[in-house]
Amino acid sequence: MSMIRVSTFDGPGAEPVIREVPWPKVGRKGALIKVAACGVCGTDLHILKGHWPKPLPWPFTLGHEISGVVVEIGPDLKTDWMDQPIGEGSKIMIPPFMPCGDCYYCKHYPEHSNRCQTPVYYGRYLGFDMAPHLWGGWAEYVYVDLERLPGTKIYKLPDDMSLRLGAMSEPITSTIRGFARAQRMGGFKWGDTVVVQGSGPIGILAVAAAQEMGAGKVICVGAPESPRLELGGAARGGAPGGLIHERPPPPRGGGRGRRAPPPATVDITTMTDQQERIAHVRELCGGFGADVVMDCTGHPTAGPEGIEFLRDSGFYIEMGQFTDAGSIMTNWHRFVAKDITIMGSWAFTENDLALGVKMLHHAADKYPWFDMQTLYPFDADGVRHAVADAMAMRTVKSTIVPFPEMLDGDG
Repeated sequence: MSMIRVSTFDGPGAEPVIREVPWPKVGRKGALIKVAACGVCGTDLHILKGHWPKPLPWPFTLGHEISGVVVEIGPDLKTDWMDQPIGEGSKIMIPPFMPCGDCYYCKHYPEHSNRCQTPVYYGRYLGFDMAPHLWGGWAEYVYVDLERLPGTKIYKLPDDMSLRLGAMSEPITSTIRGFARAQRMGGFKWGDTVVVQGSGPIGILAVAAAQEMGAGKVICVGAPESPRLELGGAARGGAPGGLIHERPPPPRGGGRGRRAPPPATVDITTMTDQQERIAHVRELCGGFGADVVMDCTGHPTAGPEGIEFLRDSGFYIEMGQFTDAGSIMTNWHRFVAKDITIMGSWAFTENDLALGVKMLHHAADKYPWFDMQTLYPFDADGVRHAVADAMAMRTVKSTIVPFPEMLDGDG
């Protein structure tokens, strides 16, 4: 059998190492998946910077935004998590975070199984030394084993869905869950004005998710202008937007009953004064502020500013602080005086991922998805440059592609 190449890192700041491992024997409830595309996530960057707060099994293979095709499958693995039949040739994605189904939160609070106490984590907590050594997406193949790791989840992609889009179904799901929780709590209604803080990949996906979930107007606040804000302001149909200098007409009845205009963008490197920025965003929202603000920045100072973007009694979704970036001084009186709701949102549950796949498939032609992705070959230089360019914000979504031929005709 041929050998399989995988990349590993020996610790924060280390260079990628390409290793070869033998072709595995696929178990009765296992599958070998040929990786089509795997994104470089902000979590990967935090890990490589040494910011991750928990012990990690160095060396290991990073990469968890995985799409691919099943090439071998065991006889007892017949369906994905949502009971769709799968077999050799099926397009699939696998997420990093997979709730176990047996712990306290999974059993008693399934709607909060994202707080699972013993989850499976691909691309993070499975070390390279664990055979068959194929536990992350920055590799030619990834192995899933539902006997050994029963918390593993697999999701079938529609047959006509782009594998490049499939690699974005994991990151967009976090934003969908945040907005969906706000909707269930009455904090996000059809036609509402939404501000997204941050124009990284999660922020740009949040802009699209907000529009697909009924926002009347969306404003993206971030930097740099190129390439990130240009995509953050992408209009329906893929036409790029830009910094909007003139105040649009205020929405009638909070924007309800009107076709959503293209997203507006505000460049924080151009509008550097915080108070000017707050006033400008509130003006773009019609004068009183946004109905909903979602923070996707990863920078704690965004919080107090985002609170001021909100109208009184608005809804603030904090999902950008996935790692501990430090504390800031703030004033709780503002939260009370504005009568706002603040909600933290961590990742997603196993059923949320099906919504991410469906949304991307449904909106495949509505947004410039592929413009987000910069493709890199799978070798040491490709992995190194994918990471470096993501860290320097030269790309929106660095994406590692082991087999370019798998994406022929795929956008």
